Amino acid sequence: MKIKLLITIFFLSIFAVKQSSAQGYKIKTIVIDPGHGGRKPGASGSFTKEKDISLKVGLKLGELIKEELPDVKVIFTRKTDIDVDLYRRAEIANEANADLFISVHCNSMPPGNKHIKGVETLVAGSHRLKEQDAAIRENADIKLEKNYKSKYDGYDPNNPSSFILLSLLKNTFRDKSIKFAKLIQNSYISRDERLSRGVKEQGVLVLQRCGMPAVLTEVGFISNTEEEKYINSQKGQNEIANSILEAIKTYKKNIEVK
Repeated sequence: MKIKLLITIFFLSIFAVKQSSAQGYKIKTIVIDPGHGGRKPGASGSFTKEKDISLKVGLKLGELIKEELPDVKVIFTRKTDIDVDLYRRAEIANEANADLFISVHCNSMPPGNKHIKGVETLVAGSHRLKEQDAAIRENADIKLEKNYKSKYDGYDPNNPSSFILLSLLKNTFRDKSIKFAKLIQNSYISRDERLSRGVKEQGVLVLQRCGMPAVLTEVGFISNTEEEKYINSQKGQNEIANSILEAIKTYKKNIEVK
């Protein structure tokens, strides 16, 4: 009986994951997370702080999305210089049932390595994905389809027997996060001729708690004199925001099935 149940759940899980990219699926909500803020300045350069640059880039990105993708709802984890707890940033995205989470940060190196520059985008390390379980369980039925409970005889995301579905969903989010991260990196390279440091998997707390595709993009090294000037300039911030926007457009086009 137990084997039969697991087999049934397995095939329903496969179908459910496919439904997350099925006909009619749309990117409806994007959460933008400007890193640090308030009493947590992040990295410091010679004349700027990470929290200020991440906020400016994040706000610019949000406005661009509103202008060019008016059907997409934009939610900010912060819009001013305030400190937002890391867990709360993920909760904001989970509570909004967001389709995409984008955290904006600046990179930094210690003295002796200030020549290092470039952009990189992070996704949650696969060895830490267990922490997504709670987030996925909280909104699993919404992530799948509106009528999932009625269609599948009262599916309960809190039921231990649903572990297969959780595993499949985590892998789906991871795969989509990596695809989106690669699009961001490619956009930086092709549009702005930035030096790419690639896509990396790391145990980033804010990403681990998100029950949706999520990335953290490092827009440049604040410790590098040349790059600090660029990421603090209007030109640089506009280019960064537009490059991320183009990645969103491509991701949206690829993932939405007409």
